[in-house]
Amino acid sequence: MPTTWVVGTARSEDARVNNGIDGAYRPIADHGLIGDLQTAALVATDGTIDWFCVPRFDGPSVFASILDHARGGEFRIGPIENEHVVKQLYFPDTAVLITRFMAEDGVAELVDFMPIARSSHAIDRHRIVRILRGIRGRMAFRITCAPRFDYARQPHAVELTRHGAVFTCRGSQLTLHGVDGLAADGSDVCLTTHIDANDVMGMILETGADTLPRSVERADVLQLLEDTVNFWHSWLARSRYSGRWREMVERSAITLKLMTYAPSGALVAAPTAGLPEQIGGERNWDYRYTWVRDGSMSIGALLDLGLTDEAAAFGQWLRDRVREQAGDTSGPLKIMYRVDGSSELEETILPHFEGYRGSRPVRIGNGAADQLQLDIYGEALHAIHLAASGAAGGVGHAGWQALEGVMTWLCDNWDQADEGIWETRGGRQEFVYGRQMTWVAFDRAVRLAREFGRPAPLERWTAARDAVYEQIMQRGWNSDRKAFVQYHGASVLDASVLTMPTVGFLSPRDPMWLSTLDAIERELVSDSLVYRYNPSASPDGLRGEEGTFSICTFWFVEALARSGRVGQARYIFEKMLTYANHLGLYAEEIGVTGEQLGNFPQAFSHLALISAASALDRALS
Repeated sequence: MPTTWVVGTARSEDARVNNGIDGAYRPIADHGLIGDLQTAALVATDGTIDWFCVPRFDGPSVFASILDHARGGEFRIGPIENEHVVKQLYFPDTAVLITRFMAEDGVAELVDFMPIARSSHAIDRHRIVRILRGIRGRMAFRITCAPRFDYARQPHAVELTRHGAVFTCRGSQLTLHGVDGLAADGSDVCLTTHIDANDVMGMILETGADTLPRSVERADVLQLLEDTVNFWHSWLARSRYSGRWREMVERSAITLKLMTYAPSGALVAAPTAGLPEQIGGERNWDYRYTWVRDGSMSIGALLDLGLTDEAAAFGQWLRDRVREQAGDTSGPLKIMYRVDGSSELEETILPHFEGYRGSRPVRIGNGAADQLQLDIYGEALHAIHLAASGAAGGVGHAGWQALEGVMTWLCDNWDQADEGIWETRGGRQEFVYGRQMTWVAFDRAVRLAREFGRPAPLERWTAARDAVYEQIMQRGWNSDRKAFVQYHGASVLDASVLTMPTVGFLSPRDPMWLSTLDAIERELVSDSLVYRYNPSASPDGLRGEEGTFSICTFWFVEALARSGRVGQARYIFEKMLTYANHLGLYAEEIGVTGEQLGNFPQAFSHLALISAASALDRALS
């Protein structure tokens, strides 16, 4: 799905026009994602890499101009011509990004990718390959590499060599290979060059390099390109999805794979930090961690596609967390972890960053890590049940003993208020979604014990499951609203209850469910897009508003499809596809003018797209 921009003096209906601070930042949607399964980078439509962290997703940034255009650092390769057109697309069925620049005098393309880190262990060496090649005529380009180490908090030195440059900061090195004739610009480097038809200029930006900058031969970068394309084609060939929306589903699958940390199998919620849910607002979070909820939900989406290895890998990561038994006031499971399974996520602010389009504060770490969110036990048990019944084929003895410990804690603690799925900072409530998912936890634990013949206090688990059910039906149902509400005793609605039929808590044709669906449609749906809740009616401890949540819209589609409203579900799904960016990627939210908001791309959005497409396919068939 290529898109076109006119850059410079010319205008078109797709041209972006901004002024002031807004004009210094590219729209969030104007980016593609590349990665090597340990870290990732964003590449903007003008050829700028404006986000890249090393040595892994949650490491400190080297390029972060998306969060501060002046201080953040970037690696840009772009035409000098004042007037040119840009088109950007992925090479089919891969994570190889192609940005095409077209002017009257010439056409050239920039190919960006990261060779896959094949190691099963964490590595320090990561490579970004950038290939600039001429297609027609001649174009002049300017190359600028301006790293800013440790979120632009540490200075660096630069050394120029014949074939590139070495940037050094406190023992860390970033090496640019294959660029002859660089000039120093302070601690940065730049080069102006011309690309003629059939020219190929390859350069490699490498972390943890063991050599000085070297020349990069055409044959070498083309071989790296071929190897990377072959990896993605081979990987995607394992998908069994053959439904109506294959291109979007498979792009979502590739995106989820790009956000998976291969050494552990953990899935990050997003590869970015600090991108705002409201421009100029304070809802700016760090999502480069693994939420038990998000990762657990990914197992169902991956199994829908037949990607059993990824589902099994995350299932093992999750079982390791269950066995660890954190054992503090937030329960035996943390709500989120770093990709290696550690749980130190202290939230701090980067005061020197102005934030995307002035959206401050910019946070790293995440203070929600120590919240109590009871729903995670339901997502975890549901995922373990899916994995045990499919890819993993059972539950081991040690794992079962650990799971029993989790369920013992949940039996004693399910009936309390928590911060909920949306991680509100306005005080704990008895959230209906949290109760619903504790019901799922007990239900799936009972099923696991029965299906695999494991010893368990089934009477206690069954009694707890039934007590949760009765409590939701009595206190989570508002007879005046004729709907299940956000928390017990409330009158406000919450889109998270759209998952009730999906997890089997209610029949999708139950009258109580259908009236809830109608109420959500009236109150939380705007032109087919779904808000998660109304912050003005249900204060969440933060200032400002937010956009519609893409995962909630996909939940709405799936709920409609399961409830027999297939025509409406398909129409809304098709409309939702138009809100993807030009590459098929989604951020967390969609703003009032259709812009992408929040961290980008968002795993939640893409796994929900896969689930909705699969459910809708089944309903239509």
